[in-house]
Amino acid sequence: MLHWLKHYRRALLPGDISAGLVVAMMMIPQGMAYALVAGVPPVVGIYASILPPVVYALFGSSMTQSVGPMAIVSLMTAAAIGPLAPAGSALATVLAAQLAMVAGAVLLLCGLLRMGFLANFFSRPVMSGFTVGSAIVIAFDQIHTLLGAPLPHIHIPSAALGVGSLLLLVLSKFYLAGLLRRCGLPPAVADIGSKLAPMLVVLGGIALMAGTGLGEMGVRTTGAVPPGLPRLNLATSSAHWPQLLQPGLLVGFIVFLMSMSAAQSLALKRNEKLVSNHELVGLGAANVASALSGGFPVTGSLSRSAVNFAAGANTPLASLITAALLACALLAPTGWLALLPLPTLAATIIVAVLGMLELGILRTAWQYDRSDALAWGATCLGVLALGVEAGVIVGVALSMGTLIWRASRPHIAVLGRIAGSEHFRNIERYPAETRPELLVLRIDANLFFGNVEAVSERIECELATHPSARHLVLVMTAVSSIDTTALFALSELNQSLKRRGIGMHLAEVKGPVMDRLRQSDLLRDLNGKLFLSTAMASDHLLAAGKEA
Repeated sequence: MLHWLKHYRRALLPGDISAGLVVAMMMIPQGMAYALVAGVPPVVGIYASILPPVVYALFGSSMTQSVGPMAIVSLMTAAAIGPLAPAGSALATVLAAQLAMVAGAVLLLCGLLRMGFLANFFSRPVMSGFTVGSAIVIAFDQIHTLLGAPLPHIHIPSAALGVGSLLLLVLSKFYLAGLLRRCGLPPAVADIGSKLAPMLVVLGGIALMAGTGLGEMGVRTTGAVPPGLPRLNLATSSAHWPQLLQPGLLVGFIVFLMSMSAAQSLALKRNEKLVSNHELVGLGAANVASALSGGFPVTGSLSRSAVNFAAGANTPLASLITAALLACALLAPTGWLALLPLPTLAATIIVAVLGMLELGILRTAWQYDRSDALAWGATCLGVLALGVEAGVIVGVALSMGTLIWRASRPHIAVLGRIAGSEHFRNIERYPAETRPELLVLRIDANLFFGNVEAVSERIECELATHPSARHLVLVMTAVSSIDTTALFALSELNQSLKRRGIGMHLAEVKGPVMDRLRQSDLLRDLNGKLFLSTAMASDHLLAAGKEA
């Protein structure tokens, strides 16, 4: 808690100030835009950007992560509260805060129980498929706002403003940084400047609304933004708690995954170490803070955190400065925010989420592991066809299913000796020598109830193809654990081999595994011997065969 403040140096202050200013300018349009995605009034997005990063700075472990509203979490919020309340209503705001409270409580509980390892059960391709599917859903949902009316009906003034804003944002995304560099700005400054394009486009839209008759033509705006800071309280709808528990659990899970992905990428650049359990506590506290300040679920954003880092952030003080500037924006007159045109906000949302289309992961997965590529596609289609919550469940099920499927089919190699050495290698990969009376198998996985049957079947298959084998040597270099089911299976295999006159030997057993085996009857009843190395087993058994 505030460990970074104890070692703070004055030299870090300029970078934190510049990053705080840049991210604050990003957060005004971004926070309001993501609030629209979540189905709550735009000002709620600013509320969710003030207190949560302050609380995260107290408990989180990342030095440069920016915590606040995020597109996918906003979409999940809309999916959870949409069936329960009209978008933009007072009840929707209440339910969004309740959802943040549930997600925060789940994250806090997981952090206190040290369950940070749960982040490992969502594979990178599945996470990418979920992100891409969610981005497409968000972009599609914003088209009617961009054009001013649902398709095929188009409100011409709104469409002109929305499409114009979209084109400006796309052009700035690809060309503004290069243009600024050609104007003499340093590359880092030019890149940061290009990130401020959404704020400039929003200001341009506000100027058009103020100086032209677009409002009289029917172009919708955000409407009045209440001035002042949100009050600290938790207005709840007691009847809706049960309906928010499952979505809150899923939101908390995605909040943690998204935040860890963003924080880890920055930690690698800064040569820092994240503590996953501290992240759970920090994110949980941030979501509770968002609920108490009238916000909705928040998380760490990869794009916003990257801007925070590139703008010079050294410590969480940058986020505190951002929060202070956003608070000042609400304390100042907010009439200008009321003129913000919704088509322009829709354009900022579309450009932001389309930047999340990580198709490179799909290409890599297709080339490297087709099952991961299929999991990517299934998760993406699950989000598109079934909805974002179902997409989360599909993603988790696929991640766990892939893990179980691979673990249940361990690699087992038949080993032979490399001529003139003591090395034994897979005969399918090396010109290794084998002996008909000796079958050497290396099991490349831990043995547990989920794979022991497949292991037993493979051993029997190899014995059937090596009818002259009088000794079976199981090389255990890759086996770090053997559960009770696998122990019984090894004992049964030992007895079966004994009846057939085949010795079962173990080689290169790891110390922790040996400690467990000594507490069982397997070693006492073993129809063979233990060997320190495969070479020693081969030499001993072949020599014994010659003597016999």
